[in-house]
Amino acid sequence: MKQNRRNFIKVTSLFTAASIIGNKSNLFAKSIIKNKGSKMKLTFRPYTLELKHTFTVAVSSRTTTPVMLTEIEYEGIKGYGEASMPPYLGESQETASKFLSKVNLEQFDDPFELENILSYVDSIEEKNTAAKASVDIALHDLVGKLLGKPWYKIWGFDKNKTPYTTFTIGIDKPDIVRQKVLEAQEFKILKVKLGRDNDKEMIETIRSVTDKPLTADANQGWKDKHYALDFIHYLAENKVLYIEQPMPKEMIDENAWLTQNSPIPVLGDESIQRLNDLIKMKDVYSGVVVKLMKCTGMREAYKMITLAKSLGMKVMIGCMTETSCAISAASQLSPIVDWADLDGALLIKNDPFEGMKVIDGKVTLTDYPGIGLKER
Repeated sequence: MKQNRRNFIKVTSLFTAASIIGNKSNLFAKSIIKNKGSKMKLTFRPYTLELKHTFTVAVSSRTTTPVMLTEIEYEGIKGYGEASMPPYLGESQETASKFLSKVNLEQFDDPFELENILSYVDSIEEKNTAAKASVDIALHDLVGKLLGKPWYKIWGFDKNKTPYTTFTIGIDKPDIVRQKVLEAQEFKILKVKLGRDNDKEMIETIRSVTDKPLTADANQGWKDKHYALDFIHYLAENKVLYIEQPMPKEMIDENAWLTQNSPIPVLGDESIQRLNDLIKMKDVYSGVVVKLMKCTGMREAYKMITLAKSLGMKVMIGCMTETSCAISAASQLSPIVDWADLDGALLIKNDPFEGMKVIDGKVTLTDYPGIGLKER
């Protein structure tokens, strides 16, 4: 605990350093803005993702995911963003449209004032984290394009240090599960969804066709801590690296007990959505799942990763079912995390963008400026 307290103190200096870097970039940026009176224009439109397979987790099934695609235009340059809204976030195309209609970026004449702009966006209403992320991502894309650099370079990351990404195998019948596993031969690590009454069948089915390392996600599906611990021991015996959100987020004491007794890391997902949640849950989980749609975008995701690492927690950068827009944005942070689950765009049939690639199972960043994206 003393070590954690010392690390916690370090995060203040890290954030200060990040602020200094941001100020220096801002000074440089002002010199390349052509017309100080230029205004940013935000536009948005609904889009529906069509999934290749029915996506089933512990609490729901779906064949589509509603998203909102955003653009911020400034001096003829466009930045692209996205809000993906699976059911558990409580957002929809209607709520996103209502929120984005309230966002007035024309009051700012300098897109490099990221902290001011995104603090304003966050203050408009509570929640709406995916809608807020769509503005954050588009703004980062715009600023990166104005600088002519991808964000991993702006942040000073080494793109050779990106991790392998998992590929998600949703809950399904054994023949479909085997088909999904065979379709994922390129991937070095598979992620299996659990939390219903066929957990053991899911593991046994996957193990009948591959011995690759696995990760697991129960999506709050387990309600008994003793069952959860017994099954986690079974998972460890079957080469499962970690478990995400084994029990409901409200069961704080039970999740903490599970973390203390688990042979593998226990990561908080639904329990840890934003920076303040991470501070509250730092002793409940041994790691955190950071997702742009939960935490309002790249700016806060970077802060969460920095804080989690200073606390000695493991970090996984994850996603929803998303286009290559949001996936590429999250991928810019992947060189500094322990694990990645960035397969969201690979699960859909109608991706309108081209961005981060998965090559031989590894997150592979492009050198396109901004979030590393182009339209198809």
